[in-house]
Order: sequence, then structure tokens, then C-alpha cells
Amino acid sequence: MAWTLGAKRAIPERRMASKTTVPKNTGRYVSRLTSGTLAVIMAGGRGERLKALTEHRCKPATPFGGKFRIIDFVLSNCVNSGIRQIAVLTQYKSQSLIQHIQRGWSYLRGEMGEFVEIIPAQQQIGSHWYRGTADSVFQNLEFVRSHHPMHVLILAGDHIYKMDYGPMIAYHEQNEADITVGVVDVPIERAREFGILTTDDTNRVVKFAEKPENPDPIPGQPGFARASMGIYVIGADRLEKLLTDDALSETSSHDFGKNIIPPSIGRMRVFAYPFQDVETRAQSYWRDVGNVDALYEANMELVALDPELNIYDQLWPIWTYQSQQPPAKFVLDEDGRRGMAVNSMVAGGCIVSGSYVNRSLLSQEVRVEEGSVVDSSVLLPRVTVGRNCRIRRAILDEDCVVPEGTLIGHDLELDRERFFVTKRGVVLVTASMLRRLGSARP
Repeated sequence: MAWTLGAKRAIPERRMASKTTVPKNTGRYVSRLTSGTLAVIMAGGRGERLKALTEHRCKPATPFGGKFRIIDFVLSNCVNSGIRQIAVLTQYKSQSLIQHIQRGWSYLRGEMGEFVEIIPAQQQIGSHWYRGTADSVFQNLEFVRSHHPMHVLILAGDHIYKMDYGPMIAYHEQNEADITVGVVDVPIERAREFGILTTDDTNRVVKFAEKPENPDPIPGQPGFARASMGIYVIGADRLEKLLTDDALSETSSHDFGKNIIPPSIGRMRVFAYPFQDVETRAQSYWRDVGNVDALYEANMELVALDPELNIYDQLWPIWTYQSQQPPAKFVLDEDGRRGMAVNSMVAGGCIVSGSYVNRSLLSQEVRVEEGSVVDSSVLLPRVTVGRNCRIRRAILDEDCVVPEGTLIGHDLELDRERFFVTKRGVVLVTASMLRRLGSARP
């Protein structure tokens, strides 16, 4: 094997950023480095800030964008980047997530070393379940070792974005980094919601603060701070040492952002990788849909005239499992009984019958009956809206059956008594809430 001398150590030539361009002028490439990378997706969180939406499912399994689940975005990023060895670590309320991955992501070729492996919490080490993000990987180090990866790419399974991980891994090698952290620029007033990194002019990390009260701005950009995306590239050997040392600490919360990254800054080469368009250097789309308002707004962005997240990009498809459904249907064409949808997205299997849908997103198998109006709302799969209903600024969870004549989103005080209303006035309705409402009626 040929070797290229770096500034501090010899690096095998195959580990450098040689690349194949596909296609021309897209600014994307699949690095040869990705073939030696194991992706570990952490998908075990409770997602408590999504309230009743995660009552029976984990956050990564939450439907999004009409036909997808949240986890489809990070899985698609891996596959589109050329990373075909993927482990998904699950823990809480994982059945629907496991079912979705088995149905939609089983096409990779095991005989060629490709896989999406679902790994439930198994008390591999000790009698405890996963105690944090770092502990979830630590308990599965034997799995990591068995695949002999050059790099391990640690990912969160609950963010919405499109990203080629190849350039980030190449950046990690070019900087001879021990750890590389994916970062986005966020407005300084929102920085308290994230882990904030302070970097020098080479993007080397000099400080990390978890949800700081007084976040450091980006040099030359006083209105923005640099936030961690929860994405890390770490060499396999380095990762094992870091996690083993952390596991021995009785005071650690065993979390990457709190206990792995900060102590490494002073003694290792830790770099920030800005998540930007590789050609224009503009900030790329990334959303942490951690609460009901954020999930609602991210869905609403998709129905805009020119959404920032392009899910129609044929060069970077979002893969998913989808049941076989007929095309959406709009029926009746009479005054007062005209089935139509305007400025909306409507998935397969939907029927809009003599009703009006405006600036809304209808997931598969939704039915809206005569005389109803749905405005600025997100309807998840298999929702049925009865006749003469008025629904605005709402999220209706899977399998909701809205009784005839129901008003949602028009009287928030009444909605607070029946459903869940966010700080920004979005009404969350679930099937169990509607059943309780029905049983309370005389």
C-alpha cells in the first residue's frame, strides 16, 4: 500500500480525500472514505417534548412530510453518501420504528457487507439499560469491533436534513483530527437551546458549552453562534478508548455532548465541520424537530412555494417504506361541495370529498368529508375528518376520527380543555383524546 506523509503522521493513501464526482457540478461526491465507515444512529430517545405524539412511538418513528418517518432522512443520507454499514440503536417504544426499518430498509445486500442493523438495548454490560448516548455506543463496542471500521460516524436519528457525509469524513482526515463535530450556525438568541462550540480561525474547537446563558458568537458574525448537530466522526480506536474511560467514571452522565467532547478539547485535535453547501458555502437546511411547534413548522415549510428542503431532488432521494396506495382523489364539483386542495401536499390514498384543504399536508390514507375546511394543518396517516368540520393550525395524529361538526383551532381556550395547545397556538390532537371527548358527551 502506498503512503502519503502528513504533517504529523503517516496516513494510508486510501484514507485521504480522493473522490469520485457524481454527477458534474452538483457539489456532491461520495468519498472512498465512506466505504470504510460504520454509521451508528442513536434512535432510542423518549422524545418527551413531542408530548402525545410519542405516547406510543419513539421520536425517530414520527411521521413527517406526508410519506416519510423522521429517521428516513438520516438513513437516506447514509445510503446516498455511500455508507452501507449502518447500526440503529433503539431503546424506548421502538416497535413501530423497528417495523418501519424492516419493511423499508431491508434491500441492502448482506452478502456484500451492506446492512441496516437494528440493535435494541440488551443490557450488554451490567444490569442497566442505556444511560446516555455515549453509553449506548459503549455497550455495543463488540459490534463495532466486529466490522473493523476505519471511522465511526455517530448520528442522531431525529433531525431533518440532507447531508453528504463524505466531505465531512474527508475533512476529518485532512485535518488529522481525533474528533470532528458537525455544526450549524444558529441565531444567537436561539443558541441557548443547543450545545455551542467556540472555534479558532482554523475551525479547531477551543471551547464547548451545553445550552449556555451567554453563548460565544462566531468571530466576525456577532448575530450567530456555532451549534453542534450531534454528528461526530471518530476513529474506531480513539472511540473505544474514549468510551471505555467514560464508562469507568461514576460521575459521568455518559453523554457525547456533555462527557466525551468537552474533556477532549484540551488534549486532542477536535475540529468543527460547518454544514454548508460545498459550492456556495451557504448554510444548509437542518431542523431539530424536538417539540410540537418545531415539527409543525418544519412540515409547513414543505408546502411553501419554494421550500428550503427540496424533497423532489432526484439526485438525493429520501428513501422510505410506503404501502401501495391509489392516487389521491378529489371528488364533487358543485357550489358548496367542491373537493379541492390549494397550496398543499396530498399523499397517496387520500380522498378529499366536497371539502376544502388549504396550505396543509395530508399524509397517506387521509379522508376529508363534505363541507369541511382544513387550513394550515398537518394530518398524519389514516386520519378521517367528518362532515362540516373546521380545522386550522393543528396536527392530527395517526388514526384520528374527527366527529362531524368539530371545531379545532378556532377557540384555543376550548381546545386547551380537550387537546394539547402549544405556546405558539398549534393544537395537537390524538385518537385517544378524541375517544375521551366522545365518551364524555351525554
